[in-house]
Amino acid sequence: MAIRIKTRGNESAEQMMRRFKKLCEKEGLVKDIKRKEYYEKPSERKRRAAKRGPSRD
Repeated sequence: MAIRIKTRGNESAEQMMRRFKKLCEKEGLVKDIKRKEYYEKPSERKRRAAKRGPSRD
C-alpha cells in the first residue's frame, strides 16, 4: 500500500512532511515498523498476547 501526498496550493515542504507523518501514524505503519524491527520469538509473541488479555469477539 502506498501513501500519496499531493501538495496543496502554497504548502511548504515542512507542512507536507507533517501531513505525511500523520497519515503514516493513522495507518499504523510506524507501529508496525517498530514491531518488525527486531525478531521476536514465537514464545515471546504468545507471552505478550497473553499479557494483553483475552481477545473480544
